[in-house]
Amino acid sequence: MPYLGSEDTVKELKKALSNPHIQADPLRYRNVIQRVIRHMTQGIDVSSVFMEMVKASATIDIVQKKLVYLYMCTYAPLKPDLALLAVNTLCKDCSDPNPMVRGLALRSMCSLRMPGIQEYIQQPILNGLRDKASYVRRVAVLGCAKMQKLQGDGEVDGALVNELYSLLRDQDPIVVVNCLRALEEILAYEGGVVINKPIAHHLLNRMPDLDQWGQSEVLTFLLRYKPRCEEELFDILNLLDGYLKSSSPSVVMAATRLFLVLAKDFSHVQTDVLVRVKGPLLAACTSESRELCFTALCHVRQILDSLPGHFSSHYKKFFCSYLEPHYIKCQKMEVLCKLVNDENVQQILEELRGYCTDVSAELAQGAIFAIGNIARTYTEQCVRILTELLELKQEHITSAVVQVFRDLVWLCPQCTESVSQALHGCEEAIQDSEGKQALIWLLGVHGERVPNAPYVLEDFVENVKSEAFSVVKVELLTALVRLFLARPAECQDMLGRLLYYCIEEETDMMVRDRALFYYRLLQAGTEETKRVLCSPTSDLSLRLLEDQAECPVNAWASDFNSLVTVYGKERWAALTANQVIELHNTDSACEASSVVGEEPLITENKEEVPYVATSSSGLTLTPSSCLTAEQFERIWLNLAVGCQQAVPWQENVQPDTIQAALQVVHIQTIAMSKADSQVWKAYLAAQDDAGCLFLTELLLEVVNAEMQVSVKQSEDKPEALQAFISILRTVLGTVAELTS
Repeated sequence: MPYLGSEDTVKELKKALSNPHIQADPLRYRNVIQRVIRHMTQGIDVSSVFMEMVKASATIDIVQKKLVYLYMCTYAPLKPDLALLAVNTLCKDCSDPNPMVRGLALRSMCSLRMPGIQEYIQQPILNGLRDKASYVRRVAVLGCAKMQKLQGDGEVDGALVNELYSLLRDQDPIVVVNCLRALEEILAYEGGVVINKPIAHHLLNRMPDLDQWGQSEVLTFLLRYKPRCEEELFDILNLLDGYLKSSSPSVVMAATRLFLVLAKDFSHVQTDVLVRVKGPLLAACTSESRELCFTALCHVRQILDSLPGHFSSHYKKFFCSYLEPHYIKCQKMEVLCKLVNDENVQQILEELRGYCTDVSAELAQGAIFAIGNIARTYTEQCVRILTELLELKQEHITSAVVQVFRDLVWLCPQCTESVSQALHGCEEAIQDSEGKQALIWLLGVHGERVPNAPYVLEDFVENVKSEAFSVVKVELLTALVRLFLARPAECQDMLGRLLYYCIEEETDMMVRDRALFYYRLLQAGTEETKRVLCSPTSDLSLRLLEDQAECPVNAWASDFNSLVTVYGKERWAALTANQVIELHNTDSACEASSVVGEEPLITENKEEVPYVATSSSGLTLTPSSCLTAEQFERIWLNLAVGCQQAVPWQENVQPDTIQAALQVVHIQTIAMSKADSQVWKAYLAAQDDAGCLFLTELLLEVVNAEMQVSVKQSEDKPEALQAFISILRTVLGTVAELTS
């Protein structure tokens, strides 16, 4: 909705822009243009002065040109009939003697979002790539990515890609980094920019010339390069050693990730790098930037999974401050749980005890759960603190403590007696379902140690009609049957009343079915009921050993300095599950490789990067398919074979080569035989954008020169099945040709 009086304002502006007296005064003319921009940013429609603003671009004043360019980029898509005037003006300014004007004009032209703009910006971009001014080249390189984005699914221009690869040797460091980003965008459907030995060594030599942003970008791209030998590996690590001391946290983290990935076979090098990065991480954890602090804490927590005592001497750095937001406090409490040892356990427990009485109920419960985690190792001290917290009679505190007690007696049976004595009076302060379930479970399993357990459960039975949570009713049934087996005289009457209500009056089917089950089980006799309900369970204390086992650095090295560390692998996989990368058809793999292979900087005869051409007939495979071996086996056994074919094969093909080629087209390798097996098998899985699964078995016998391919499909889609087989045959055929 336009502002009141906006029409008069626009008329006044149009009149002022056309006034020759104002045009003769550069300062007054610029002030009028600034008023136009001000009204534009306030939401007033000033598109009617488009002609006057285009005329205003004919000036040598850089500031005025910037304002006019901003106006034209905003209104050109809304005024397609007048947009040609803006395009012509910008094209003319792309040939201006002033490099600043050329760069601004080219950037503005690439920012236009209107149909058919590609034919106008292509030549100015190509001219800009060869411009003498570095600023123009920077803008032109980024313009290449914008132009490819505007073309959508159009074919990648091989000449443009070669031009960008050649600009990796540009004297301006920002042009080099911009080229990497542009190539990554343009070649996204082909796996991104290729980093081989000449490019990697060239980028390493240019690192000192780059700014902090450029260094972190280049370090990320260098993750794609794998050194040929150990000597080259350590030469690269020596070159990167100084960047672990950079003043920029992003550079330090990017360098650390590169070190961890490259030194995956040298655990002592990885440990040394993590020791050296301790200082920068601690500094980031105390940063005023909350985002930086939170990210650093996530990485500290990741490192502690592999090096438990790494930050133990600095545990006070992770004490919470009053002004810190809730999410940072939670992260610090998780870190403190991992830092506990014999020397600092008392100080950390006292600090966490202080958080248990915080005004935030959520934070207080988080602190109690943190004490519960520490209690798995230091049981006696933690149980004493938790028992003292029960004396506060606060609802959220009591509920959290009882939940911790429930888990603790299950994992650490030696504390059962202390927990049983502390339960007296807890039922009065618990109102939430989680706390009720925990208390009822404790009274059912260890009720023989609690003198008033039947009477506490009787209160729950009396109020069962008003109980809002079905899970509490189910837990009450189980607990009362268990306690009946241990103390039958005190529980028989109330158990009968509860079973009668749940069977005859309860409307929730889950509760009713559970009550019927226990009723029929009791009819079979107490011995049979004991055998079912009180049978030996798995020893969960063994899980403590699994939780305390150190996670190897290589398990998370590739995820370091990425959002995976912040979100966690499972949550990140769920967030990115809907991202689909479409496979594009290409005429020839040889043509694609020759496009990138003209300059000696790009390719090298010693290392060939296989390019797999796919003929998918519109089939789109997503990279989000991640079946486990168990899931694959279950689905495979329930499906019928949709297609079987034989593919000619060469004996000298290595399984690693097949796996790498399949990964390019988003086909997951579930399992694979060893290379020297007499009967070689591989099981593959893929998923299209419609959710259809393709499960494949590859079978190769040494005596035969053919590979048997069996494909099963979760949905009956013949066309999709044929398209998938076409992709699979293309991959296998391409790999066989490269190795023959």
